[in-house]
Amino acid sequence: MEPHGISTGLSDTLTILGAAGIVIPAFARLKVSPVIGFILVGMIAGPFALGAMAGEQPWLQAFSISDPKGIAPFAEFGIILLLFAIGLELSAKRLWSMRRAVFGLGSAELLVSALLIATGLAVIGEAWSAAIALGLALAMSSTALVLSIAGTEGPVGRAAFSMLLFEDLALVPLLFVLGSGGALEGLAGLAVKGIAVVAAMLVVGRYALPPLFAQAARTKSPELFLAISLVTVMLASLATGQIGLSPLLGALIAGLLIAETDYRGEVESITAPLRGLALGVFLITVGMQIDLSALVRDWPQLLAALGLVIAAKVLVTGLLLHIGGWRRGASAETSLLMGSPSETTLILLGTAASAGTIDAASASFWQAVTALGLTVIPLLAMLGRRVSRRVDRKAPVAIESAEGRTVIFGFGRVGRMVADMLSVHDRPYLAIESDIDAVRAAGEEGYDVVFGDVSRGELVDRLKLGSAAALVLTMDNPVLSVRLAKRVRGWCPELPIIARARDTAHAAELYRAGVSDAVPETLEASLQLSEAVLIDIGLAMGPAIASIHEKRSELRIQIMAEGELDELPVLGRQRVRDPAKPA
Repeated sequence: MEPHGISTGLSDTLTILGAAGIVIPAFARLKVSPVIGFILVGMIAGPFALGAMAGEQPWLQAFSISDPKGIAPFAEFGIILLLFAIGLELSAKRLWSMRRAVFGLGSAELLVSALLIATGLAVIGEAWSAAIALGLALAMSSTALVLSIAGTEGPVGRAAFSMLLFEDLALVPLLFVLGSGGALEGLAGLAVKGIAVVAAMLVVGRYALPPLFAQAARTKSPELFLAISLVTVMLASLATGQIGLSPLLGALIAGLLIAETDYRGEVESITAPLRGLALGVFLITVGMQIDLSALVRDWPQLLAALGLVIAAKVLVTGLLLHIGGWRRGASAETSLLMGSPSETTLILLGTAASAGTIDAASASFWQAVTALGLTVIPLLAMLGRRVSRRVDRKAPVAIESAEGRTVIFGFGRVGRMVADMLSVHDRPYLAIESDIDAVRAAGEEGYDVVFGDVSRGELVDRLKLGSAAALVLTMDNPVLSVRLAKRVRGWCPELPIIARARDTAHAAELYRAGVSDAVPETLEASLQLSEAVLIDIGLAMGPAIASIHEKRSELRIQIMAEGELDELPVLGRQRVRDPAKPA
């Protein structure tokens, strides 16, 4: 026990848990990635800040990490769980469909980036053997952070994942080559053993996991689900680690095996809190490697080195994605997200230094650069999103003629349903959507959708809505829908404008802006739900429907009053016309 009755291990554990309890909610409220918070905790509580002061001020032990090596296994466990989570999101079918991106784009990104960085280092005087080792290490990108930010869905997630998956697969031979000083003897034998072990894991998992999870499902025990999942991950990681492969590969395969069962969703939800905490521990260890005094002393060299590495990787990744046909916004965002070195860079640098491929001073410098680079990944992600939006907004938009067509602003679930119903009755339409990913997905499904930001007045002007059949406003943006309704009604007095409203107040505002029909989605859904409840609890259908009609009429009167309308508005399934007007 320490002087204050708290052991070193307990003190470090309390520091980590306390950090998680403060960082996650605080940064979530600030809408900032908690990644930065965990790294800052590592920097402050680590051996170069409060940890160094704990000897003179014992009370600081409760707020510092005294044994960085003691929590290193937990950090490694965090990365293993992250790879397991990635495997859960995959399937054998999806992996097969990604084979060209993984081995084509992924290999090109790693090798070309490594060659460019190595050439630059050789030009400034580094020996070619050391330059190549440093180039391969610095070309790696962070699987742990990039995928936690981008996910594996969408253009950015898919592009990043394909490249990161190849890097994870390449980590094993790179460790072998750099650790042996460049010798290739034994690599073929390792490949054979690796294939045999992976094949055995696939066979055992295919037949052993379903009955185990089925038993856990019968017992309705979340603890049993968690235990089976963790045992699967550990056994798979140990199996690949024992033959010289990376434990990360075993964790990825474990996730793949469970993803092929019917219990993937349950396992994913049960392990999510543990994954988040373990990833936080890993990020704290990254922060602990940043020497604040060295950062202050050598910041020009460190920032210059990091900037050049990021620039090289962004250039290579962006060009490869552009050549591969990815849209410009996604290429820019992905290349910035992949720009920093990674946690595997630290592993490769340590391995190369131990084998004498690079000297200790050079390894220490580039480890500091890498740790600094990991802290800026969330900032690169934010910059990438801004650049992507700006690039996509400036992209030329080919607007087709709206003559005789129903124009739909917004193509989410509501806009898609409207388009489906128009297609059923062979009525032409044109949808405008500002989410380029949604546009591409809808285009692949055969919908007539083009990219455009309807908040830009010049785009709305180019549509020539005066010749359109109708305008449908489906976007979930009350202010924008009212502004568009006023703008369009100003020069198209006869155009039918149908708008999605949130509630009666929004519907009234839309009617004042000039829409023909406003449909409050929440109210209509509530009325239909109430009707179903009344009938299902035994009320006769006639009285139930009559009461719903009565309530709908009350809401119409309320909207008429709030909107200062001359006649009752349309609401829901009934179109009520003024009886004084001819049919």
